[in-house]
Amino acid sequence: MAYDALLLLSFGGPEGPDEVMPFLENVTRGRGVPRARLEAVAEHYHHFGGVSPINQQCRDLKAAIEADLTGHGLDVPVYWGNRNWRPFLADTLREMKADGVRRAAAFVTSAYSGYSCCRQYLEDIERARAEVEGAPEIDKLRIYFNHPGFVEPVIENARAAYERIPEDLRDEVSLVFTAHSVPMAQPGREAYVEELNDVSALVAASVAADRPWALVYQSRSGPPTVPWLEPDVGDHLEKLRAGGTRAAVIVPIGFVSDHMEVKFDLDVEAAELAERIGLRIERAATAGTHPRFVAMVRELLLERDGAERPALGTLGPRPDTCAETCCRRPA
Repeated sequence: MAYDALLLLSFGGPEGPDEVMPFLENVTRGRGVPRARLEAVAEHYHHFGGVSPINQQCRDLKAAIEADLTGHGLDVPVYWGNRNWRPFLADTLREMKADGVRRAAAFVTSAYSGYSCCRQYLEDIERARAEVEGAPEIDKLRIYFNHPGFVEPVIENARAAYERIPEDLRDEVSLVFTAHSVPMAQPGREAYVEELNDVSALVAASVAADRPWALVYQSRSGPPTVPWLEPDVGDHLEKLRAGGTRAAVIVPIGFVSDHMEVKFDLDVEAAELAERIGLRIERAATAGTHPRFVAMVRELLLERDGAERPALGTLGPRPDTCAETCCRRPA
């Protein structure tokens, strides 16, 4: 194998009330997000005791990947580092260096193209390696939004949510695919939207081909004067109900696990809105630690040794490496 370790690279999140605001300041540093917005988002975390679900989800995913690799005879240690909170990526690279790791592949918990989904993680890796003298080489594994290992669990979970809708309402169901909104000016935004639309169409055709569907956005966090991707999921749900729709299945297509944006923005805010306007909703689970998703990580790793590169939909597999100019922010 080309690599002597696998790095699980994620966003990070607070694990106690005292960590919430420092974490949010880390996330938004240099972005001009108003203090009032940070305080509002902090309440999302305090709703869950100040603990983000993402770190435990990463621990669970790491353990599942380790078991899968071992079960397939691959002796590849798995490390975990975060962009915004402990364990910070630079600290993980120090641990890898001490263990003698020389070259590792990085699996990022973000399935799509674009600056915040892809290029920013490459910058994180570059910055962390600069902090650690003699740090191992790190190669990011390819974008996987249309890999069967991601798409198939999404279809399975969306179908399960659709089947939870009472039979007398299924002829009225709309499928609502949600993803994290990003600024309209963000580099790579066009590719991000194209990929989301491609995989949403694929899932919709597999779950309920005769039902309408839409791609909407959630969790915007920037200054209100800056245009972001729309429509907002709440606005879309209100529009559906006003048009006579009585039921919707929400599929968080832009997320790989049930982290805070899913647990609060959908399971709390969107659910409360739906109840208030009389719209029956069911929210599909994310891929999480689905065995097919876990196996995909191994398959992406083996691709680097020449294994098959599967992709569903119309866009084909993304390349292993991005062009130097891809999704870069202007200087």
